[in-house]
Formats: sequence, C-alpha cells, structure tokens
Amino acid sequence: MKPIAALLFCISTCLAADLAQRPPAAPLVACDPYFSIWSTADHLNDDVTRHWTGAAQPLTSVIHIDGANFRLMGRDPRDIPALPQTAVDVEPTRTIYDFEGQGVHVRMIFLSPLLPDLDSLSKPITYITWEVRSLDKPHKVALYFDAAASIAVNTGDQQVTASRFQLGNQTVLRVGSQQQPILEKSGDNLRIDWGFLYTASPDLPAVSVIAAQKTASDAFLKTGTFPMVDDLNLPRPAQQERPVLAYAFNLGSVDSTAVVSRHMVLAYDDLFSIEYFYRRLRPYWRRNGAEASDLVLGAIHDFDALSQKAQIFDAKLMADLRRAGGDAYARIGALAYRQAFAAQKLAADLDGTPLLFPKENFSNGCLATVDVIYPASPILLLFNTDLLKASLTPVLDYAMMPRWRFPFAPHDLGTYPKANGQVYGGGEKTEENQMPVEESGNMLIMLAAVSKLDGNTNYASKYMPALRKWASYLKEKGLDPENQLCTDDFAGHLAHNANLSLKAIVALAAYAAIAPKPEADEYRKVAQTYAAEWMKLADDGDHYKLTFDRPGTWSQKYNLVWDKLLGLKLFPASVSKKEITYYLAHQNQYGLPLDSRKDYTKLDWLVWTATLADNKADFEAMLGPAARFAQESPTRVPLTDWYDTKTAKQEGFQARSVVGGVFIKLLEH
Repeated sequence: MKPIAALLFCISTCLAADLAQRPPAAPLVACDPYFSIWSTADHLNDDVTRHWTGAAQPLTSVIHIDGANFRLMGRDPRDIPALPQTAVDVEPTRTIYDFEGQGVHVRMIFLSPLLPDLDSLSKPITYITWEVRSLDKPHKVALYFDAAASIAVNTGDQQVTASRFQLGNQTVLRVGSQQQPILEKSGDNLRIDWGFLYTASPDLPAVSVIAAQKTASDAFLKTGTFPMVDDLNLPRPAQQERPVLAYAFNLGSVDSTAVVSRHMVLAYDDLFSIEYFYRRLRPYWRRNGAEASDLVLGAIHDFDALSQKAQIFDAKLMADLRRAGGDAYARIGALAYRQAFAAQKLAADLDGTPLLFPKENFSNGCLATVDVIYPASPILLLFNTDLLKASLTPVLDYAMMPRWRFPFAPHDLGTYPKANGQVYGGGEKTEENQMPVEESGNMLIMLAAVSKLDGNTNYASKYMPALRKWASYLKEKGLDPENQLCTDDFAGHLAHNANLSLKAIVALAAYAAIAPKPEADEYRKVAQTYAAEWMKLADDGDHYKLTFDRPGTWSQKYNLVWDKLLGLKLFPASVSKKEITYYLAHQNQYGLPLDSRKDYTKLDWLVWTATLADNKADFEAMLGPAARFAQESPTRVPLTDWYDTKTAKQEGFQARSVVGGVFIKLLEH
C-alpha cells in the first residue's frame, strides 16, 4: 500500500472506530433531490435500498467466496445468507460498511464527492468501492453488482429502455424512461422519470450485462460471472422482470498480504434540471456545453484524486466539529453534510450564473423557499458564500419583478422543479397565509452574513430597492408581529411571537450593516430601541416568553444567534445566559422542545439555540440528547429535522436541506 493510501486508510479506520453509529438512514448515493439513494436498515443487506421518499430503488451486491455466495447490499437474492456486517460509519462525504465472514474482510465505500466548490457539488456522481482482503488463507473471490432501472422512473409501470456504449476503451451502460417527460411533473413525493442513469467501471477483468435482475444474479450465483448477452426485450415496465445494469468482477485469489479493490461509477444526467420562469435550465456542470460522456469519463479519470481529497476533507471537518462542539456534534454534522447538499440542485442560468434551488422534501415540495434557505444558510456560508448567493439570487430577482407587488419578501418560487412563481399561501394574489416578517427578516439577515464574510456589500447593493422596502416593513410590523405564520408554520398562526420579533429586530440591525448612511444610522437606532423594548415585553422572570401576552410560556429563541454571529451587540449577554440556563432545565430525553406547547423540536433550531451558550460544556449538554435521537430514533428515514423529544419518533419532514443549519456552531469559530 502506498504511503498516502496507508495514511488515509488509517484515518478512515480510526474515524470508524471512534464514531460507532446506527444512523436513522445512511446516505449511499447523495447528489440531488432526484438522485438520492439510502439504506434505511441497521445492515446494508437487511433491506432494499431506497430513494429518500421511501420508494425502492435497488442497488444490489453479492460476494462469491470459495464457491459460496453471500449478500452484501440489498435483500435479494433472499435465498442466500448475508455476510455479517461488523460496522457502519457515516462521514461527511462517505459511508463505509465493513463485513467479515468465511475468512474474508470486505469494506464497501460509498463516496458522493460533494466538496464545497460549485463544480464538485453540481456533478451527480457517486463511487462505490469494494476492498477485499483475506483474514487467513487465500480465497477465491468474485463480486456482483447491479443497479435497477427503477432508479430512472417515478413509478414501476413506466417503460424503460437500456443500452451499451463504448467511450474510447470504456464500456458504459445506460438506462432511462422511454417517454422522457422532461420537467413535466412537479410535486413532493416524486422521483425523476427523465434523463439517464449511467454506470461504468474502469476495473478489469469486469463483465457487464443488461438483463432481468434474476437472470443476471442467478448466472453469477452459479458461476461467479454471466454471459455477455444483453436483454433485447426492451422497452418494458421497470417492474416487469426488473431490468438491471449488472457487473461481475473476478478478483481471483485474495490473500492477507494486500487489499484487492474494485470500484463503480454511478452518474445521472438529467439533461435539464429546473424550469425557471418557463425556461429550462441546464445543470451547472453542463453550462459550458459538457455532455454525459464528459461527466462519466471525467468521473472515471478523477476517482483517485477525488477519493484522496474526500478523505482528507472528512478528517479535517470531523476534527473541526469535535473541536467546536464535541463528539455528539461531530456525529450530527457527519449525518447532515451530504443530506444538506443532496436536497438542492445547482443549475446554470442562460448566462452561466449559478442558481441553487433547495427542495422542501416532505414538507410541501416547494423550491427556493426562503425559510428553507435560511436554516440551511450556515453550511453555505461556512464553505462558500457563492453557494448562498446562488440560493438568494432567484428569490431576489423574483422580488424585483413587477409581478411581486407586496412590501415583504416572497416565500418560494414554485413547486419543484418548476420555479415559475410563488405557490404557498396567497401566492402572488393575496397576503393570506404569507410569512411577511419571517421571510423579510430571513433575507436581510442572510444578506448581512454574506456581506460580512465577503468583506463588502457588492452583492446586496444590487438589490437595495427591495431590501429598503423590506426593512421599512419590519420597522412598522416587526417589534410586535400580528397574527401570522413564521417558519414553524406547522405550529399554526401566532400573534406577538417573541422569537419572530427577535428576528425582525436582528434583521433591522443587519440591514443597517449593509445600508448606506445616513439610513444605516437610522435603522441601527431603531433596532437598539426595539431590543430594549423586547427585553421588557418578553421578560418572564427566569426566562423569556413564547408570546408577549402569555406569561408562563417559553420558546427557543434561535433567531438571537445572529446577534452573536454578526457582532450586532443589540442584546446583553445576560439574555442568552438566562435562556440557556432555563433550557438546560427543560430538556427531554432526546432534546429541548421547540416551545412550551408541544414535545416536538426542530433539529436545526436546537443547534442554533445551543450556539447561544457561552461555553462548550453547555453546548455539549444540549447536543447530547439530539445525538441520541439520531442514534436511537425508531423512524428509519433520512435525518428528519422535526421529531418528538420524548420518543425520538419523526413528526414530519425528512431528507431536507435545513439540516445544513447544524453547521452554525462552526460559523462562531
């Protein structure tokens, strides 16, 4: 083993040993809202792999050891035993499974190289690697892998077609829907049914075939390989005899002196990603004319470099998370990283401008929702402010259009993947069920954060007419909000909301930080006056109230964290200290409730609230129960951000980008 490879193997092994995990769901393929496949069981070979919505999207792997067969991934073929899984480790860009049996150790690594630059994040590729070594004597080993055609359709009754290509010396298999209804459907519980799934392996000897799943797997189980005869009975429904793209690798004799590895590339070319005001946008990686062949061949070429970069990135980020917030915080951050990016799609406008569209997974299916961008903003700010600008630009451009006629910020741009105008609440027609204070405050705070990290207000200044309007609205309505919705809309309307008031006050000071003088001085004074008034209105002795008119109530004041992070100095440290002391006395087994009305909480807000603590011990005391939730939740779905603090059960939402909010603690550093 080469020195750098040995070092990285040690880093990976040490992390795996240190962070024994049982994630609620483990990311396998984590690229965007459509190309997103997870394991939702304790063991990779307990159940079929699934799209984040729960629909089966099978990836299958079997190992052939000295003539006997064992399942590594998936529940099929059901009549052969599973090789015992000994560990699973979820790191920021990789999920690692270890298996042992029959004198052999197998490691499977799923790498979605979501490194925080726009090119890496935009490429829908995942690598699957097998590393095999003997624990005793030499063993004859072969590997089987297949990817189901159902990955490329919304429902199993849709017709699929598959084909084989030769790109230079590289054989590539492809599957997609016959109809190719590009961007025709919009909604929440949907999977993609256009574009194509590509698979390739540069490792030889390898045999590939397009076949019914049973035909391919039965041939491998009997011989360790299969005849190279592709299925010609296509197109047909994806559920009919389950067509797959299958591969067999003969590893020969594997001994204990070296690790023998093979790897696959999975890529998905969606051709067009977003409909943006009735024009179709290409994925960002295609902005300069790249084609599917470039995506696949580039992924093959970049494997070694990306693997090393990802391992180093994971080790550094995990060390930073531990330093900032301890082991519990690191475990949550590792689970959240890929999910936060995989719930978004990076597209290119016609001039190449990057536009990032988050999808409200299992909350309502909207895209470019401001109160989803806001909780996700810490991961974007932390790694690359261009990512947050790419999220804000579509919203800001929309708000500057004559069709948006309200004095406050919009809520969304439509239903994924169609960004043709707001659909939530009153849409563009009425103020009914809008979130005026919420969204206006969110936008101003995020723009101030971008300006602070960039060291200038160049980006925000382009949109000053809209920002000025929103600041004026908050000045009039923000101190004591009327009966309206906030981002926690699942809890219903609330008047005199103390936490929403905090958002408005902080947002006014944030606007002052980016506005020209003398306007900046005016809004700074307003924010200071409101802050002093808030402390009187919200005070309830040993804590601050949920609403100004309800003594005996309380809530997480997560919006206050931006006073600390932006250095606004509106509130004395005693405000946060009093709240943290109260929170620590009101935690349940799996965390601090969102407020005094219910036992449920929001994971993103909980971490924001914990970041108000002025010492690491208090932060860790609040994060420990949340880490237990992730470890023990009986609801096996990609990390939910809305759960019950007494049972650890999911209340709603899953696989959402808002978990990027857990990285807010690192912004403090």
